[in-house]
Amino acid sequence: GEEFRAEEYFYEILKRIEEKEEAIHAYITLLKVEGMENARQLDKRIRNQENIGRLAGVAIAIKDNICTKDIETTCGSHILQGFKPPYDATVISNVTREDGIILGKTNMDEFGMGSSTEHSSLGPTRNPLDLELVPGGSSGGSAAATVSGEATLSLGSDTGGSIRCPAAFCSAVGLKPTYGLVSRYGLIAYSNSLEQIGPISRSVRDTALLLNIIAGYDPLDSTSVNYPKVDYEESLNKDIKRLKIGVPKEFLQKGTDETVSKAVWKMLGKLETEGAIVEETTLQSFEYALAAYYTIAMSEASSNLSRFDGVRYGLNSGRVSQEWGKSFSSIRGRGFGSEVKRRILSGTYALSSGYYDDYYLKAQKVRTLIRKDFEDNFKRFDVLIGPTMPILPFRFGEKIEDPFQMYMCDIDTVPANLAGLPAISVPCGFHGNLSIGAQVIAPPFREDLVIQVGYNIEKLSNKNGGL
Repeated sequence: GEEFRAEEYFYEILKRIEEKEEAIHAYITLLKVEGMENARQLDKRIRNQENIGRLAGVAIAIKDNICTKDIETTCGSHILQGFKPPYDATVISNVTREDGIILGKTNMDEFGMGSSTEHSSLGPTRNPLDLELVPGGSSGGSAAATVSGEATLSLGSDTGGSIRCPAAFCSAVGLKPTYGLVSRYGLIAYSNSLEQIGPISRSVRDTALLLNIIAGYDPLDSTSVNYPKVDYEESLNKDIKRLKIGVPKEFLQKGTDETVSKAVWKMLGKLETEGAIVEETTLQSFEYALAAYYTIAMSEASSNLSRFDGVRYGLNSGRVSQEWGKSFSSIRGRGFGSEVKRRILSGTYALSSGYYDDYYLKAQKVRTLIRKDFEDNFKRFDVLIGPTMPILPFRFGEKIEDPFQMYMCDIDTVPANLAGLPAISVPCGFHGNLSIGAQVIAPPFREDLVIQVGYNIEKLSNKNGGL
């Protein structure tokens, strides 16, 4: 057969970027020269019959809030322009150790705050399926790059749906791992207690492969869990006979677009014909999830983002002439966009004395209730399934004027973050060219289950003329 050449393959992807990137704007930074050099070195090793890794030659796009050594990492914000981290995030080391080639850093809502990638200070990313539509957020660049073939695989991060939302809107597969499964070392923090790094790809098989590579204990991350290694690719061969699926009715309540509900129910019907048992259930604390999520996320953001003061790195670094307080305010005033400011102010308010008990503490109590709701459900069901997004992909400008409308988009994705559970979004249909994703949620560290069910959903969607 034809021998695989990393250089040719990489060249093909660069050609695709040349054709599409101007319209899509998936990338903030491209590493064409470095990537090509890595591909050449890899070819040399292949010719010398050296051992090569599981991602040999695969071009991977990285969300721009994951640190890459000596490569600009901006979080989609002016305040971090010019910031070149002195080290690689653990997931980057994992990928390069397996000979994956880092292709570039992808566009995102500033600091991960948004559901449409319209909040990037470097301009929005467009949905490759329809350039008039948002790609979802905050990992919009990663999903758009993957779906348009401007990358083979990508990494995103998910604080309240930021991997699953763009996967649903762009018709990709996106997985948010269990909290603690994948190292957060080198992920620039927005909300420590909620966020995880995860894969975005074009198939469940690729998702399982990339998860195998990034999952695992990391002593550099204090929230990392020393969980026994699992081979997620083994779950791809399992059927779903007698698997118990719960469908929380709150996920399909009013506010969910009818076409979305229909697509999800249709897909659940197909799972039933494959022998799964589908039953409605309830998540009682669901109605408080969004409020609890935003209270916790904004509070943690107000604390995390206080380190961006322009003194040590990023905007204006080292050129502080006025007294510190004034300089701090003026740099942050110029450096942060309006959504980031809104969340810092709200979070600071929620944490302030006199309000702490009413907001942050109450949100933490709700979080405990949500976790318990899920635990009760997992006594009866193997997985829970609902839509990833309650609505179809929307047009630019449609929701950005009203923050509350934008926050409402996250209603189905935030519960998994609050409870720290694994959740995958898999394409389950289209409405015209608008993509619809189904979300599968499993108990902690049961990524094997979401991959097993996700793979079956993917197979059924393809087989029955869905996608």
